[in-house]
Amino acid sequence: MSIKIKLSAIIFGSVLLILALTFTLNLHAARSNLRNESINNMKMTAKQIAVAVEQSSYSSNYVQHQIAQNLRMTAILASRELDPDIKNVKSEQLLALTHKLGVSNISLLVKTDDDIVVAKSSDPSELGLSTNGMGYWYVALLELFTGQEVSVEQGESFENFWSGPFEYSTSNPKYIEKWGYYYDKARNYIIDPYIRSTAVSDYIRIMNPDEIVRQSKEVNPGILEITGINPKTFGSPSMQPDGSDAANQKLRTRPIKYGTYTFGNVEEDKAAVMEAVSGGKPITLDTQAFGKRVLKSFIPIMQAGTENYVISVVMDYSVISSVIKKQLINNVSTSVILLVAFFVVSYALAGIVTRPIKDILAKVNDVARGRFETPLKVDSRDELGQLAHRINAMTSHLLQHTNRLGQTLEENRAVKERLESVINGTSDAIHTMDMDGRIISTNRAFEELYGWSATDELPRTPYLVPATAQKQEETRLKELKNGTVLPPLETIRLKRDGSLVEVSVSTSIIRDEEGKPQSFVHVSRDMTERNRIEELLRRSEKLTTVGQLAAGVAHEIRNPLTTLRGFLQLQQEKKVLVPLHVELMLSELERINLIVSEFLILAKPQAVHFQQKDVRHILGDVVSLLSSQAHLFGIEFETKFSKLPATVHCEENQLKQVFINVVKNAIEAMPEGGTITLEQDTVDGYVIIVISDEGVGVPEEMLPKLGEPFFTNKETGTGLGLMVSQRIIQSHKGSMEIRSEYGCGAEVTIKLPAAGEVAPGQSMNEERSEDIHED
Repeated sequence: MSIKIKLSAIIFGSVLLILALTFTLNLHAARSNLRNESINNMKMTAKQIAVAVEQSSYSSNYVQHQIAQNLRMTAILASRELDPDIKNVKSEQLLALTHKLGVSNISLLVKTDDDIVVAKSSDPSELGLSTNGMGYWYVALLELFTGQEVSVEQGESFENFWSGPFEYSTSNPKYIEKWGYYYDKARNYIIDPYIRSTAVSDYIRIMNPDEIVRQSKEVNPGILEITGINPKTFGSPSMQPDGSDAANQKLRTRPIKYGTYTFGNVEEDKAAVMEAVSGGKPITLDTQAFGKRVLKSFIPIMQAGTENYVISVVMDYSVISSVIKKQLINNVSTSVILLVAFFVVSYALAGIVTRPIKDILAKVNDVARGRFETPLKVDSRDELGQLAHRINAMTSHLLQHTNRLGQTLEENRAVKERLESVINGTSDAIHTMDMDGRIISTNRAFEELYGWSATDELPRTPYLVPATAQKQEETRLKELKNGTVLPPLETIRLKRDGSLVEVSVSTSIIRDEEGKPQSFVHVSRDMTERNRIEELLRRSEKLTTVGQLAAGVAHEIRNPLTTLRGFLQLQQEKKVLVPLHVELMLSELERINLIVSEFLILAKPQAVHFQQKDVRHILGDVVSLLSSQAHLFGIEFETKFSKLPATVHCEENQLKQVFINVVKNAIEAMPEGGTITLEQDTVDGYVIIVISDEGVGVPEEMLPKLGEPFFTNKETGTGLGLMVSQRIIQSHKGSMEIRSEYGCGAEVTIKLPAAGEVAPGQSMNEERSEDIHED
């Protein structure tokens, strides 16, 4: 696609986007305006109905007032003819008074402990009716019976008389009645004359707002339903989906005061009604009813002197949709015409703008083919003219840099040849492996050392690392990926023929420009000859050490031998065996045996077998072994071991010997008793054991001599125990440090590699085996 078409498409797309945004905003504004207008229309309709209902209520109140006056006169006339005691009043007498005074019925009500009931009546169906569950009705009768002024707002109150509003009959709900209640305190009952007539029912129906609702719907065809809602009983459990309620049939308690309830959702509408009443402002819902979208508006009607209620107006949303649809069609038609005109104009403009770009593109193609000589002709000073100038300058620079790159390429080729010569000439074996373990490149020394070459076509990756070192190698490569710089590692590797070779391996990682690992470079140095020379040096040093020990042993043994010789000569001369002399000679022999035994342990260790053991268990065995001896001296052991396993590669008996030597020294250093503390923890891959006592300690000038052969500050010591212990710890690749302050006790710290960090089993077993064979 050419830039001319792209530029035209950009202009066309921009205009299309602007038009689409304009359509969207206009559509949203039109919908919002129509919605607000519809809501205002529904509010206005509800208020008009509320005004009409209020006006009709004035007429109804006047009629009720007149009827109440007549009922009061009827009750006063009836009281003059009835006996003050209800027991003396007959139902036939009440029936006769009914016909005489022109009312429907007369009932007499008496007060019980918790109710006011009908005791006598001209209508037998009224007998026994209770008023306790009639709310304010019962309160008014109770106040009338007790001689108080009636305080309820509903109905009308006169002296000794109260009349309730029009209401459905309790005994015959088909009729609407008007009651009056008279009590003059001279009798023990209330006189209740009431009117039950179809004329009253017809009057209530005529005054009902349903006719106003019908006319309002005719004027506004979009209004589907208008409903007067009683918020006190609307949504009660007994209310049906159509608004009827068998438990609330009275005029004052019906959930639907007037109108219909067809497009309703009881739970949704109840929440809206409660919100409208509590907030005192209209609530509008956008919802669905009978598969169509509708707007519901709930308008609270707050009028002084009457109970508050809510008018619900339901409007069909299609009224709004139809108007929006017409407006949308008009806008789309106009926009299509504008878009066509814009596209034609934008295509012509794009052709004019892109003409210089074609010339620039042709020059760039020449540069791509390596032709830099012919410059662009510049006729304008706008951005495209400036671009042409810069392209001419760039072409000139590219020509210069191309020439320089040719020279640099030749230089790099020469440097590469020299580097390859150096790498192939070095005695260290160098090979590069990718992240999957495949050999990428090797030098000549690698091929000579291992027998493999990068050019060999092998069915699988060369196996250089033996199984015993595989885990250690994986750990090193993982640390290198994480950025750790590792020192050279002395280990073993496999040759192509399967034999092992001792090497020192230095590994580094190669990363790309983003820092992602790409390959590993391994530099291997054959350590076979160096290790052989070191072994010769080690044997020479060992012979020197054994010679020194032998001289010391001879000196240490000479003293007890002199003692033995003296006692034997004495006994030979006297021809008498003295028991005391025998005991001393046996003691000196035991001392000689002890010196020789410890010398043999130091000079010629027995064959050992390294295993993984938990140091905590070994320390526990030592504590159990020496606890009895410690108790004899009044010494207690305190252990502070880590809760985590402390596994090391070790020879268990040798470690026990070390711990026993250290603990026995601590016991002998505390003749007055005290506490020996044994602590253990794992830090940075090492198991740390700290044994401290509360003895007299070691003078500072004696600390450097500890561990030397036959150096001791004890009367019965040989001076070899600590040296043997240090040798055992060194054979376990660990260290032993002694700290002491004279008069404040001593502390021995032993540091051993954890089994998870260093695996000395193979190498140490081999080393110990060599010691055995050479001795």
